[in-house]
Amino acid sequence: MKIVEANGLGLRTRRGWVYRDVDLSAEAGELHAVTGPPGSGRTSLLLALAGRFPHSHGELRRRGPAALGQVAGVHEPDPTLTVAEHIQERLLLLGPVPRRRRQLVPVAAVRARRAYRRDAFAAAIAGAGFTDAPLDPDRYGRDLTPVERQVLGLVLASLSGPNLIVADDVDAGADAPERAWIWAALSRLADQGYAVVASARAVEPGATAITHRIGDPALPGPALVAPRAATEADLTPEVTA
Repeated sequence: MKIVEANGLGLRTRRGWVYRDVDLSAEAGELHAVTGPPGSGRTSLLLALAGRFPHSHGELRRRGPAALGQVAGVHEPDPTLTVAEHIQERLLLLGPVPRRRRQLVPVAAVRARRAYRRDAFAAAIAGAGFTDAPLDPDRYGRDLTPVERQVLGLVLASLSGPNLIVADDVDAGADAPERAWIWAALSRLADQGYAVVASARAVEPGATAITHRIGDPALPGPALVAPRAATEADLTPEVTA
């Protein structure tokens, strides 16, 4: 079942193309990787796929809800909360899964939301399939390493039982063993039936991900936008006749 499908997707602002001509179709149970250099529009594309950012060109169709993992500057851990408190807070906000939706939500997510009063951390980690995760429940958000931030983001995303999970810059600040672990973890999420789309500078050798490269200066493609703090005017899609 196709969860998200983009055809000729692009975003053009007053400063030029952020990304363009992206074709991506992700089904339930698939892991996709969006790769490219800094400034290639990876983050903007991921947010658009999740319905959190506009696009100005092409078509985008998505089936069911999407959830964000770690996206720097957009969806990050609270520095004053521990890992366990992040999970408890998310479960309290989500509440129990309504009976009418239980067949649409992964069993692991339903169990985690039922268990939040007993052992939210263990239930959430097990539900995401991350029992080997390098994550301390008592560690504060401000002290998390880049990989720990990614792991927490993925665990929190899985709790809502979405159809699509997106995570940005999954290889940032990680060494080779950490990169291997995070790609294996993303594959395990996909194996549970989620459509998973992650961005990275490159895909770790051996990772079972369908790769989409954008913004490669050696290939015909979008004019890259130099990274800087975006203004409201910048993010206004260009209107074409």
